[in-house]
Amino acid sequence: MANLGPGRPRLEQRRRQGTTPRAEILDAAAELFTTKGYANTSTRAVADAVGIRQASLYHHFAAKDDILDALLAETVAGPVELAQRMMTEPEAPATQLYALALFDVRQLRTARWNLGALYLLPELRTERFVAFRRRRDELRGHYERLTSASTAAAGACGDARILPFRLVETVIAIRYDEGAAGVDTERVIPDAVLRIVGYPGDMAAVRAEAAALLARLGEIAPA
Repeated sequence: MANLGPGRPRLEQRRRQGTTPRAEILDAAAELFTTKGYANTSTRAVADAVGIRQASLYHHFAAKDDILDALLAETVAGPVELAQRMMTEPEAPATQLYALALFDVRQLRTARWNLGALYLLPELRTERFVAFRRRRDELRGHYERLTSASTAAAGACGDARILPFRLVETVIAIRYDEGAAGVDTERVIPDAVLRIVGYPGDMAAVRAEAAALLARLGEIAPA
């Protein structure tokens, strides 16, 4: 029998994805929050899904809100970091915008559980999740910065500044309705983002440039 630490015996053999007890707890919570509902899921249910005692769960997370906060943070950490790193790269704003949208869509689409669906929870409007809301606002700010620069370069109207960020997040509803398969969101959504900003160039070329940028930054291989 595996141990989680002194006095914290595991109830049964490991059965969740994750290399650490904390990761297993997050995996179990992500499944339950997205399939059973956040309000309908207790910390005991999460512990049972992992196969540990409830006291062992509290060794890693003091409350259910802390688990939700950690899961939400995962959904924005990667794209925010990418956007920050691209600020010192030489590629045109449209290429960077495409790269950010591609990366963001891909991570939202391929995550084991559809965590973006948790964005609509009423609990997220409370003071407890203000740090997450600020982090998500930071990501939106990067989208709006690149959108404004792209529309200016294309000589297009800048009224669509808020749309690319919202368009990328439609992958959450698409995944909910159709599963991970179906629409080729990794092509359709980034392409639509560039059409919104009035990008006048060759779409195949910007796809290749964005893929090469991501590869250089160690994010994804070139298409």
